[in-house]
Amino acid sequence: MDTEIIKIILAFMVLINPFGALALFLDLTRGYSMIDRRKVARVACLTIFITISFFTMAGESLLKILGISIGSFQMAGGILVFLIAINMMNGDGNPVKPDQENFDVDHVQHTPPTTASAVVPLAIPMMIGPGGISTVIIYSSQISGALRVSAVIIAGLFISIFCYLALMAAGRISRVLGDTGLNIMSRIMGMLLAAVAIEIIVSGLRTLFPHLI
Repeated sequence: MDTEIIKIILAFMVLINPFGALALFLDLTRGYSMIDRRKVARVACLTIFITISFFTMAGESLLKILGISIGSFQMAGGILVFLIAINMMNGDGNPVKPDQENFDVDHVQHTPPTTASAVVPLAIPMMIGPGGISTVIIYSSQISGALRVSAVIIAGLFISIFCYLALMAAGRISRVLGDTGLNIMSRIMGMLLAAVAIEIIVSGLRTLFPHLI
């Protein structure tokens, strides 16, 4: 169980990747006081935790309602996560998350501080997008029992706290790492994510073809 939780935390870490959202956070909160920046970071990370918790509890039921088998969803989710990993290793970022340059953040400088942008686009889809939600559903569908479900939710809480700390240190991290450092970190996370994707795909194959693998 401990190994599985570590894998889930690793998957959440590389998929949510708060370091990839630091520039957007700094743009959205430009001119904000430290108190208002904390509010934005808190709301964004709370949104991430609620999203993870919701799909942990309801993900498998949603698949049943839609008539999608666990094995098929594992295969589709694994391929999606693998494509994300390939793009990250190539330095192209996450293909299912929007480009930060497409967001118009100029209005932030001319309006009162607000936490509305913390939910969209910062938390969803910039930090937790389709890849992250798919991974939550895949892992939650593989577990049973209140204790194991609680462990996934606790992993989500851990990641949410980590994201909050990263956002609050966004300025310092950006200055220390720079664009080159963040790019290298993204590529390393892409390699780790590729390994996670292969595990998901193999698990899906075992579910679909139990006698072949």
